[in-house]
Amino acid sequence: MPSCDGIREEFIRCMLRSECVFIKRHSVAECVTNKELESLVPNHCHLLRQSLFDCKRGLIDMRRRMRGVPNSGVKVPQKHDDSSKWDS
Repeated sequence: MPSCDGIREEFIRCMLRSECVFIKRHSVAECVTNKELESLVPNHCHLLRQSLFDCKRGLIDMRRRMRGVPNSGVKVPQKHDDSSKWDS
């Protein structure tokens, strides 16, 4: 079963390095929930938070479960297009 551990760890690392937590010494929960502190959190962390939310929602959404969870941190091998090697 896929999990969101990769995104969760990356989000936590991002938040711990943010100005809000690292320099201003607020808790991660304060930085995430307080609108006034939101400007001290990098946009990358906001995107990771949204990805984590989508991943968690995908784990319980039965319509998405059959297709898999996008951005779950699991690498899926890419199919290579070999049609070009036959073109002359």
